Amino acid sequence: MNSLFSQRVRLRHLHAFVATAQQGSLGRAALQLGITQPALSKTLNELEQLTGITLLLRGRQGTELTARGRSFLYDALRILDALGGVEQAICGRDSRAAPLHIGALPTAMLSVIAPVLAEVQQQRPGWRIQVTTLANDALIRAVRSGQMALGVGRMAEPSRMDGLHFELLYQETLRLVVAPQHPLLHAGVSLAEALNWPLILSPRGTVPRHNAETLIASHGLKLPQGAVETLCTGLARRLTLRHNYVWLVPYGAVRDDLTGHRLRALPLPGQGMAEAVGILTRQQPSPPEQQWLMAALRQRISDVPL
Repeated sequence: MNSLFSQRVRLRHLHAFVATAQQGSLGRAALQLGITQPALSKTLNELEQLTGITLLLRGRQGTELTARGRSFLYDALRILDALGGVEQAICGRDSRAAPLHIGALPTAMLSVIAPVLAEVQQQRPGWRIQVTTLANDALIRAVRSGQMALGVGRMAEPSRMDGLHFELLYQETLRLVVAPQHPLLHAGVSLAEALNWPLILSPRGTVPRHNAETLIASHGLKLPQGAVETLCTGLARRLTLRHNYVWLVPYGAVRDDLTGHRLRALPLPGQGMAEAVGILTRQQPSPPEQQWLMAALRQRISDVPL
């Protein structure tokens, strides 16, 4: 890099680039960083001007790293990790006890990740684990880049799984869920009737969204125009419970709500379309901490099948 780069580059440039590379979308990256999309675009343009190279390709389907961008991502992560180590040293923390950074789909957080983390930390007090919720594309990129030790996510097409290992944990299906007293909870309810109510879906480009669209089309129906699109299970749960929304969601995200009778699944056929969810790791030896966590994940699914 030239001297202009070293003099003018700022941490906001690196954070903006890393977030965009991981999320694969300017919109999702801006949301993660808490800034507007135009502000993010301006920051990325500044970074590309400083480096003198094209780091990202922007298109309707999102953003994609160039070959030089992939190389720069490694350097950016290394710089941010080093600064994290400096922060630990200044604050008097042991920099050798770096947290194990893992990621997971929103649908796996409550039913899989939460109980596993509670159990692991009871057995090994003081063990630091950093957990991030990501969409599947971003999760795959984070594990491949080495920013995350492992992820709980979905299998992708072979070209995107290059360099990664996938271990199946469970098969996940869709559910159409409502509040316990919803008017749709009657005999003979149809999918067409359910789609007349306010609807919550996963965002475009995600596997659950693709499956939802396929399910709706298989019944000869069209997706409603005014659906709420979100990966935030907290928001979706609140809309479902308090405002009579209908939530088309992977089972793992609402398993505890359904078994605890806080939500009800509509008795509609054809909500199968199972997707493989498992452990994503790089194809290299795993440290002991990572192996312990993987064992706990396997045991959780063995004890409480999804």
